[in-house]
Amino acid sequence: MTDRQNRVGSKFGGGGVSSTQQAERERKERLRKLALETVDLAKDPYLLRNSYGTYECKLCLTLHTNEGNYLAHTQGKKHQAGLAKRAAMEAKLKQGVEGMGGTGSSGMNSKMMTQRKRVKIGRPGYEVSKSRNPNTQQRCLSFDLFFPEIQGAARYRFMSAFEQRVDLPAEKR
Repeated sequence: MTDRQNRVGSKFGGGGVSSTQQAERERKERLRKLALETVDLAKDPYLLRNSYGTYECKLCLTLHTNEGNYLAHTQGKKHQAGLAKRAAMEAKLKQGVEGMGGTGSSGMNSKMMTQRKRVKIGRPGYEVSKSRNPNTQQRCLSFDLFFPEIQGAARYRFMSAFEQRVDLPAEKR
């Protein structure tokens, strides 16, 4: 029960006049409490509580201030459309796997099952040498790479330590 005393336009001890906004807030609060009692949010796979204390819907990528707001969102058009799209996609994937003669439990598409063929290069060797430019006296590094077991043309790419996930650099610079 909310306190309806000391409101504008009411007599002393009369209980006060409830505005339409206040009545709407009370209705939403009652519905939120009812929904929290009936729905177990711990089992919801799309609910994520972030570090700021707000709630995120992983399906729709929306932010919500409290659990009641998230529950109202789950009944809305955007969330229901996202659930329908997800169900249709999973049914299509399941049908594709069953058509290949699989059990359907893996959830993999035929394109996902085929692996790319990679060129085997063996254990690469390398030499690093330091030198200076004779004109500008600027330092430089030379890398000599050896791939003993490679056949055909090699494709290569230089990666920084920030791109690699194995070792982190000692300094961020």
